[in-house]
Amino acid sequence: MTAGERCTHTIDYDHHSASSTTLFCASPAMWVLEKILGVRQPAGAPARRGVAVEEGVTLGLMNPDASLDECVKVAVVRYDTLTALSPDARRERYRETISDMVRQALAELRPYGVPSSVQGRVEWRPDGLRLPVIGFFDFEWAQHGIIVDLKTAEKLPSRIKVSHARQAAFYAAASDNMAARLTYVTPKKCETYELENIREHREALRRIAMRIENFLALSDDPEFFKSITVPDLDSFYWGGPARQLAYEHWQI
Repeated sequence: MTAGERCTHTIDYDHHSASSTTLFCASPAMWVLEKILGVRQPAGAPARRGVAVEEGVTLGLMNPDASLDECVKVAVVRYDTLTALSPDARRERYRETISDMVRQALAELRPYGVPSSVQGRVEWRPDGLRLPVIGFFDFEWAQHGIIVDLKTAEKLPSRIKVSHARQAAFYAAASDNMAARLTYVTPKKCETYELENIREHREALRRIAMRIENFLALSDDPEFFKSITVPDLDSFYWGGPARQLAYEHWQI
């Protein structure tokens, strides 16, 4: 759609998610582009690696006898499939780190035993929200009362990131009040942090979702939301192909 064309589709936003609320906080204009205008950005190599590593780790956790080589192979094949047509210049560099990340994550999580559930759907309908919050946790060990979310990163954080805290708190509090942990794995290190103040973090997620609904209540016209937001062109959200989209939709 060019700058002179007018968006004619209706707003199709039917549920909240942890990632959606995080995007709304970080870049309202990108949130408008993706959630209201329906222009989704292609996932880069880091996100594709995260999906691939999780798949390899899941195989190893659900099948204790699976060898590391088998788990790595599954992860690499998944990564290659997801990035087959990707123009991301980081593609090969991220591929080379998959083996070490799968190895470290399995060493960290296999002592918990076989998960009772993986990729479990969680839905929360709190008072005050018109739309539900929906998400999928990575691993649950009901026998230990623990939910673990696996995060891949280039550098190991010294503590749980706030957006990740809201996400894990949502999973835990909506799943019979389980304990929540975040396992961060990098090419060189792996560390698990236990989440505290679960109810407070989940309440923060609810409050952000409420503000999204207040924002959406301003208009039924997608074009209106372009008129009250502006892309931050110095943000990584607007790098690469997104830079052209900023011009097409906001003329900046």
